[in-house]
Amino acid sequence: MADHFTLRLADSRMLAPSVRHLAFERADGQPLAFIPGQFLQIHFHYDDGTATKRSYSIATVGNGHAPVQRIEIAVSYVDGGAATKLLSGLNIGDTIEASGPYGRFCLQETDTHPRYLLLATGTGVTPYRAMLPLFETLLAKGDREVVLLYGARNETELLYGEEFEVFAQTHPGFSFFGCLSRQARVVQRANDRPGHVQAVLPELLPSAGRDIAYLCGNPNMVDAAFNTLKEAGLPIPQIRREKYISSR
Repeated sequence: MADHFTLRLADSRMLAPSVRHLAFERADGQPLAFIPGQFLQIHFHYDDGTATKRSYSIATVGNGHAPVQRIEIAVSYVDGGAATKLLSGLNIGDTIEASGPYGRFCLQETDTHPRYLLLATGTGVTPYRAMLPLFETLLAKGDREVVLLYGARNETELLYGEEFEVFAQTHPGFSFFGCLSRQARVVQRANDRPGHVQAVLPELLPSAGRDIAYLCGNPNMVDAAFNTLKEAGLPIPQIRREKYISSR
């Protein structure tokens, strides 16, 4: 059963012009046990007193499944959004109410396919950041491959992009493709691709016998990539999906 707890803001920084990285600690000093890929819910009230909540994937790079002291999330700016107003107005030391963890968008021990295809747009990349220690363990076996296709409009919106680049450089078997739909980087990189994630996906030649896929982010991308993978022969159990929908 999910816990309810108070979070205290410990750190805050901008990741992109409209995305903020927030790091919290539980006010009771307890660590948070979670499985990479899970999310928290932030509880608050509208101005009229109506209770509401928003979901945010946990972005913390921990140590596999071990509990963590820092609970990190990435928050997109939504014009007129109630959660945006709440979270962007927090100062260090301020508190909010939360519950979790929730969700099943997680790596499964029963997965035995040689290649993991990870697709993301926007803040949908945060679960994969949390999964990096698990990918490190997988890749150490020498018989697995992980490919991350990450879509953004331009290089300033590739959240945690440099972290994924460094991970790719230091972990053979991990590939990172920045898919830029509107503007290429000033200094392009070998694995940059123009266009949307779902348009780049066929380049990887998805195969039912080789691949298991994870799709996270914009619903249009998730739906289009899902259809592409099905057409390539992947059965539905080999395609895991998490859609991110912005709410006011």
